[in-house]
Amino acid sequence: MSADGNAGFETRAIHAGQEPDKQTGAVIVPIYATSTYAQDGVGGLRGGYEYSRTANPTRTALETCLASLEGGRFGRSFASGLAASDVLLRSVCRPGDHVVFGDDAYGGTFRLVDKVLSLWGVEYTPVNLGDVDAVRAAVRPNTKVIWAETPTNPLLRVVDISALAGIAQESGAKLVIDNTFASPYLQTPLELGADVVLHSTTKYIGGHSDVVGGALITSDEELDAQMGFLQNAAGAITGPMDAWLTLRGLKTLAIRMERHSDNAERIVEELTGHPKVSSVLYPGVAGHPGHEIAGKQMRRYGGMVSFTVHGGEQAALDVVAKTRVFTLAESLGGVESLIEHPGRMTHASTAGSQLEVPADLIRLSVGIENADDLVADLLQALD
Repeated sequence: MSADGNAGFETRAIHAGQEPDKQTGAVIVPIYATSTYAQDGVGGLRGGYEYSRTANPTRTALETCLASLEGGRFGRSFASGLAASDVLLRSVCRPGDHVVFGDDAYGGTFRLVDKVLSLWGVEYTPVNLGDVDAVRAAVRPNTKVIWAETPTNPLLRVVDISALAGIAQESGAKLVIDNTFASPYLQTPLELGADVVLHSTTKYIGGHSDVVGGALITSDEELDAQMGFLQNAAGAITGPMDAWLTLRGLKTLAIRMERHSDNAERIVEELTGHPKVSSVLYPGVAGHPGHEIAGKQMRRYGGMVSFTVHGGEQAALDVVAKTRVFTLAESLGGVESLIEHPGRMTHASTAGSQLEVPADLIRLSVGIENADDLVADLLQALD
């Protein structure tokens, strides 16, 4: 069976780019564990493949499926989300160019721009991307990229993708949306005017905490060609086993995201008003400043929850050390629930910068376990 662009999300997740194998009839895309391909004479490529850094059939299936789910024409997959970020930025920017990104961006993105690309002469300005006027004021004549996460990591702010797309179009910059927290099931930024969608496929797309990867999706043919050139030239590509694992994860993305969202909403209800919790950060809460925008551009509000506790950093550290069902670990988006202290863990690289996160902040990646068990675990850790 094939799945065209008019098929439902769940159908495309299972079938797009994944025809049964013509030789054997296998319904699952094989793991093409090969580095090279036989040629019928010099340049006579039997299936269009010559070397697996350039392309591999398992990776092609993944890239095709990702493009379909995001509503894009082209997909590229990489060895990690940061490898994808690096290729995107170096495809668009040259020494002397400028990037605008959020003042609560993921720590790895900040480190890449601040510690690596800055040595290459790329300048940057962190800004509150929820303030459209502030974004417009931050844009310079040499701005090539406006980079946004929504919801953001770890403060779960929401940005108006359509509004940022308007600014990008006015200035000639590319709007890049990191869609890792939402996944293509909950949000499709290309439909709202973004130029490129970025994923750490390690997270919800893979979904089982057993693979590391990244992806870029666009409908801009020229930009895709630039990214494809650097993907091949720099070589940080997805291996066939990782591509296969990621494809496996995509097949259940829709039903997992529904359960992640159900469980997160239940936990938010329990945390709100708890005497030891000072604030709950979740775009599904009516009082959240991005709630209305999230309701317009997201299907549901996702499985990520952050909250702050009374008692400062030590109180937060005590809570994350006491959970039993929630595992203390970095990363997110797997079937198992994780808890972390961003200031000491995923966002340690932002310490002392404009992007430093609150010391009393705790981030949850809410899994798909029994909701009662998750709630009981958090309550015993708080109490």
